Amino acid sequence: MTVFDDELQQLVADMFASMAAAEGVGLAANQIGVDARVFVVDCPDATETHVVAHVVNPVLHLPDGRELEVDSEGCLSVPGVRADIGRPTTAYVTGVDMHGAPVRIDGTGLLARCLQHETDHLDGLLYVDRLPAKKRKKMLAESAEAPGVGVLES
Repeated sequence: MTVFDDELQQLVADMFASMAAAEGVGLAANQIGVDARVFVVDCPDATETHVVAHVVNPVLHLPDGRELEVDSEGCLSVPGVRADIGRPTTAYVTGVDMHGAPVRIDGTGLLARCLQHETDHLDGLLYVDRLPAKKRKKMLAESAEAPGVGVLES
């Protein structure tokens, strides 16, 4: 995305509103049917510092010697089910904001997980894609039958 205009600002505002309505902590543009490399987050890090941010054209950076933490994830795209997923305990993204200014978001704890989860969405992956095929198929079947919607939450 290279056009930084009122339309992009409105998209970011709409994404924050959609995320809040779903009581989520992160949302990628493609989850609401928009083909753009943008995501928003509103979630705490490991120190309980609350981070509210957006990133356009994010690039995920993971640490060398990745220490993984297994924790439960859920998602608006796969409502009603959750699974334990191992992810690095720290991560950061670089990109730009809705005005084209450079941004970097450093994450620990839930925020690190959220940065990875939302970047996965923009790369065409769901958290269930990280599961063994048999478990993934079972969860997708359960989700198809589940009422309600849930966004990444821990």
